[in-house]
Amino acid sequence: MEDKGIAKFPKPVFGRIPNFAGAEQAASMLFEEMEYREAKVIKVNPDAPQRRVRLRVLLDGKTLLMPSPRLRCGFLILNPSRIRRELCGEASAIGGAFRYGRPCSLRELPQVDLIVAGSVAVSVDGVRVGKGGGYSELEYAVLREIGAAAEETPIFTTVHDVQVVGRVPQEPHDLTVDAIITPTRVVRVERSLRRPEGIFWEKIAPKQLREIPILRELKAVSSGS
Repeated sequence: MEDKGIAKFPKPVFGRIPNFAGAEQAASMLFEEMEYREAKVIKVNPDAPQRRVRLRVLLDGKTLLMPSPRLRCGFLILNPSRIRRELCGEASAIGGAFRYGRPCSLRELPQVDLIVAGSVAVSVDGVRVGKGGGYSELEYAVLREIGAAAEETPIFTTVHDVQVVGRVPQEPHDLTVDAIITPTRVVRVERSLRRPEGIFWEKIAPKQLREIPILRELKAVSSGS
């Protein structure tokens, strides 16, 4: 993407969800989809290429649920009725989300109507590749564990056309998307496999439990302590 001049700030794009030329156009195509128009609560990843999505969610009066980077502070909830319209641009950035949103506990997490995920690559059959940390899968697993997302909750990704590939290997905890949205097209994916119904606790490292309070809270709840 950098060699072709597609990648945008921040650079280098290695090790992150790459921002790309045409991210705004991809976002605009997302806003035309029925699932977006009907959604009241939308979870959007905190990465640069989806900032336009986060902004529009707030401007459209929808509730924005944004995971904090690496889930260190759990999920941030941004209520558009409490953010002046001229401040929505600032609130759509990571720093602004911490200023104008608030961390919410597990019991405060709302029912999510649509999930927008960033991707490094995504296959034509909907299997996405993230930046390697597994945080999108973990965020989804947390929402499934507490019933804030369901099997039928739609998941979309916005990417550049070059990020759409023929095939990606899939593991049991990997997310699949229902729609791939690029600056030029919307690819609807026919789902063939069920999504993970919760957290694969055997894959959670002790370090993750130490660094992610919401995981410790959830593990305590699930173990009945």
